[in-house]
Amino acid sequence: MLFHPDEKLAIFIDGSNLFSTVKALNIDIDYSKLRRYFADRSRLLRVNYYTALVDDAENSPLRPLVDWLDYNGYTMITKPAKEFIDEHGERKIKGNMDVELAVDMIDMAKYVDHMVLFSGDGDFRSLVEALQRKGVRVSVISSTKTRPSMIADELRRQADSFVEILDLTKYFTSNGAPSEIRSS
Repeated sequence: MLFHPDEKLAIFIDGSNLFSTVKALNIDIDYSKLRRYFADRSRLLRVNYYTALVDDAENSPLRPLVDWLDYNGYTMITKPAKEFIDEHGERKIKGNMDVELAVDMIDMAKYVDHMVLFSGDGDFRSLVEALQRKGVRVSVISSTKTRPSMIADELRRQADSFVEILDLTKYFTSNGAPSEIRSS
């Protein structure tokens, strides 16, 4: 991934997708190091983190991470998750933040030179294409090393650059960091 020190950069993190990726790879993200990594290489304008929370958010296992990120330079975009019972009678939680993330990226396009998307969701391919038409360079960070791959082939091909998250672990994985600042 190429950086220019004077380029304006914004980061968009699909929280549930990143969680699934790092869980599959058995790595922990140190979000303080992640933010610093990008801030040291560009003019970092914003880091948005998107996640859905269960109604009882105070007791959510995500609450410590959400609070820590909110107090440490991340912009948190959350909404209530929907709970339902599937066909097997199991309780499931669903909370898709794709629309919020896409709207925010389109809105920020006129202010930035480069966007970094932490997601492998193929639904974002047309979003990346639209941002590129506006003159924004888009890098996508996800993984091909999981089985199945966490990055949709169409998103990887559309991005200006695809970065395997394992290639960045030396820069922002935790080594003994408190669990509340690790990946959600």
